[in-house]
Amino acid sequence: MTKALIIDSAATGEASVSRKLTGALANRLRELDPELELVVRDIGADPVPHLSAQSVPAIRAGVAETDVARRTLALSDALIAELNQADLIVIGAPMYNFGMASTLKSWFDHVLRAGITFRYSEAGPEGLVKGKKAIVVETRAGLYSEGPAAFMDSQEPHLRTLLGFMGIDDIVFVRAEKLAFGPEAADAAIADALAELQGLAERELALAA
Repeated sequence: MTKALIIDSAATGEASVSRKLTGALANRLRELDPELELVVRDIGADPVPHLSAQSVPAIRAGVAETDVARRTLALSDALIAELNQADLIVIGAPMYNFGMASTLKSWFDHVLRAGITFRYSEAGPEGLVKGKKAIVVETRAGLYSEGPAAFMDSQEPHLRTLLGFMGIDDIVFVRAEKLAFGPEAADAAIADALAELQGLAERELALAA
């Protein structure tokens, strides 16, 4: 592995658990491989704009006839370049109202471009961003990976679909759940997630050696 891209999407700044976890993973990756090139895109602190009537033509057809469209196309090109250059993509994804943050959805809206990151063929859609690995760090106040609330999870299935649509299907989801179930439950969940991320970092660097 030579390059990793970390995308943080939490809106809570330094209080963010997902940002703490992605930061710990970044530190461990640097320790294991000091030459690793690490790019951090914090769309929680610097959001990707939501699509509008002025910006949609740039995403759908590459048409940039206004200042808004030109800025949109330039940003989309930059985000896709970061994605294409990375061997490992790490996404910090807190659950907001049973789904991903709207800024993370907007990031996907800017990188999902027909003919560039996916294409339609007679056999159906084909992802064009291949050979990547993804680690998605999910943080949740409740328990949604199993049990009676699992049906409300609109986050993980959506993320898996969007990544897979681009051709990224080698995905590991690391979950820190029950963060609102009291300090002991939260501490245990964070510790378990940190341990899992450390193991993943060591495995990914070992496989790349």
